[in-house]
Amino acid sequence: MPLMTAQEADFGQTPSQTVGPYFAYGLTATQYGYDFNQPFDAAVALDNAAGERIRLEGRVLDGDGNPIGDALVEISQADGEGRYPQTPAEAREMGFRAFGRAGTGTDPQNRFVFHTVKPGAETPGEAPHINVIVLMRGLLLHAFTRVYFSDEAEANAKDAVLASVPADRRHTLIAQRTERGGVVSYRIDIRMQGADETVFFDV
Repeated sequence: MPLMTAQEADFGQTPSQTVGPYFAYGLTATQYGYDFNQPFDAAVALDNAAGERIRLEGRVLDGDGNPIGDALVEISQADGEGRYPQTPAEAREMGFRAFGRAGTGTDPQNRFVFHTVKPGAETPGEAPHINVIVLMRGLLLHAFTRVYFSDEAEANAKDAVLASVPADRRHTLIAQRTERGGVVSYRIDIRMQGADETVFFDV
């Protein structure tokens, strides 16, 4: 039987996810102890990155408030001066990768933890924020959200995207700042369902 050419075959669009927890294996292999490398990990900012060093941490929760152990969280953000590197060489020079990826399955509390810097505002009138994508088993389309910062109330009040969210739901996008032993952390849980579901954006 002859093979079809690409023009003859109509496979349709490749799905963004199929039911099955293969993302951790393929995209965060080193984190999960597999013997091949991963291109990105939880270290977004290196030693010479511009900005205040922070940890971004939290859990992905289901509708009953239980932590999800096979979620994959991806983040992208500007550095402390509101800049993104435009080339790999520029990323090395800045010490800033702008992108991170972490699974929730290797932490005892099923957390994601990123080591990064607090982003600066990318444009005037925009609050500092981190873009987030969540993927996991059974989620056929990845979910997009944002993280804002609890100590940026004035900037948050002027941010057009945050202002588009109903006032009683904006708190689901605000990470709370804590400091312990000189380490600054921002914590936020991403709730996939339920009465206090995180706001997700149609991107």
